[in-house]
Amino acid sequence: MKNFRQIASLLAPAILVAGCFLIPAAKAADNVDSVQISQLLTEAKVEAAELKHDSAQMEAFTGSKLHWESYARRVEMIKEHVNNTGKLLARMKEVESTGAPWQQHAIQQIELFLKEMADNTTATIEHLNNNRDKIHFQAFRDYVKENYELASDLESLVRDFANYGEAKAKAERLSDKRVIPD
Repeated sequence: MKNFRQIASLLAPAILVAGCFLIPAAKAADNVDSVQISQLLTEAKVEAAELKHDSAQMEAFTGSKLHWESYARRVEMIKEHVNNTGKLLARMKEVESTGAPWQQHAIQQIELFLKEMADNTTATIEHLNNNRDKIHFQAFRDYVKENYELASDLESLVRDFANYGEAKAKAERLSDKRVIPD
């Protein structure tokens, strides 16, 4: 028993010193960007750009005398982009814990904006379905305008996060290539 205590008293400082080196390395690994999340952000950036484009076109329709079916087709395209972005978000949420803190924050922010976009898109569809003969009235224009503004904000948010990730990865690759003089 005495030998065990002597060995333990000799090993304890060594274990503590080793722990001091391992813990920062583990924390540094936690801050590593997830390649999968970065790829999903890039995919979401493309989808959000299409969503913004379709929302802009629908808003442009409000100044015309198009039939309600034209609006219905466009809002279905918007709904499809919202759903596709939602699928990408669900995949991000599955691996969120593997991401760097900025990626986790990005996922949370995108989720908030996408939920609002989905709610407004649903309200726009319901309004259109219940008021087909009133698509040229201000109430419908307000729904469409709000949809465009939300789509623009979502696109900007996703683009900024995706671009940040790309720039950060590039900067890290460049710093790894940097030659340190003797």
